[in-house]
Amino acid sequence: MFESTLALSDASRIIAGVVLLTIVTIEFGGTFLLRIAAGKVPLTDFQKAFSRAGHAHAGVLVILSLVTLILADATGLEGLWGWVGRIAVPAAAVLMSGGFFAAMAGAGRTVPNRSIALVYAGAASLALGVVTLGIGLLTA
Repeated sequence: MFESTLALSDASRIIAGVVLLTIVTIEFGGTFLLRIAAGKVPLTDFQKAFSRAGHAHAGVLVILSLVTLILADATGLEGLWGWVGRIAVPAAAVLMSGGFFAAMAGAGRTVPNRSIALVYAGAASLALGVVTLGIGLLTA
């Protein structure tokens, strides 16, 4: 059909496939936000804000995840650091967005519950992933 000039490692190709499939869940989250905006889901202002934050972080970090998979292959990192470079940003997408949604769970909530720790864990995963890739690219 056509010849590809971009060759992904098997690990990056599989992770990219899984990450692309998660976009369906982000789409579902968008329909949930539409229901919130239409007033069909009774939430506090805090819960509305965390719903938007969870949805936005999911979308942005999934796109960043796909970019970082290409960059991970360009670094030549192998073993543990290769896996950190490939999986830390997609993990951050799950942890941060999931953390926002879990932290707002509960009727009438106006402050985050203990699940807010997932947001911080996701931030750490994001930092670990991008620092690993940045150093990997600078030393490649």
